[in-house]
Amino acid sequence: MKTLKDVISLKFKTSESEGVIFHGEGQQGDYITLELKKAKLVLNLNLGSNQLSSIYGHTSVMTGSLLDDHHWHSIIIERHGRNINLTLDRHMQHFRTNGEFDYLDLDYEITFGGMPFSGKPSSNSRKNFKGCMESINYNGNNITDLAKRKKLEPSNVGNLSFSCVEPHTVPVFFNASSYLEVPGRPSQDLFSVSFLFRTWNPNGLLVFSNFADDLGNVEIDINEGKVSVHINVTQVKKNRIDISS
Repeated sequence: MKTLKDVISLKFKTSESEGVIFHGEGQQGDYITLELKKAKLVLNLNLGSNQLSSIYGHTSVMTGSLLDDHHWHSIIIERHGRNINLTLDRHMQHFRTNGEFDYLDLDYEITFGGMPFSGKPSSNSRKNFKGCMESINYNGNNITDLAKRKKLEPSNVGNLSFSCVEPHTVPVFFNASSYLEVPGRPSQDLFSVSFLFRTWNPNGLLVFSNFADDLGNVEIDINEGKVSVHINVTQVKKNRIDISS
């Protein structure tokens, strides 16, 4: 395909922070890749490069954050030549691609949810998307409907299920005055705790526990946006350990 205009839209939700949402490339060096990196959305686009005349077409744009929250997010990419509108959840970003070419030449398949292994270093370092997509539309073609009716040629690779599996995790919301208290484990010499959290607040107490027999305590908190661990031990000379990240 050689296109002057493209309109690509879809919705996705995932709890993974990395993954290729769609990818297409051509023999002349053109490519388009939309992927999640560190829970942000990254669009890489190249309408063609020419080493002889030093035309460098690679363009990369990043938008959004915390997109691994397992909520639906909508994406619309509208391209007319070198002019691009990238809309994520109704927030539009306009930019122009580098280089001097206006057409996107894609000789191979466009893949959604991953990219085929091409032997290039870029293909084996990228994770496939893990999550749900719906309403995939590529230049007027309803890809989701075509895939479900097995009208795509070549057809999908791997196991696709046309339903969205919900995660088994149960979140807990704290309103800054609430807390959760669980019983301790006396006569245990190991203290182990793990959890995922998300907050917009720069300060707050995450975990606190006293040790038995007045041996001290452990505290995990957020201080100015950094997570800190404080361990107080009453019976040793170096009685306080502070770790910040």
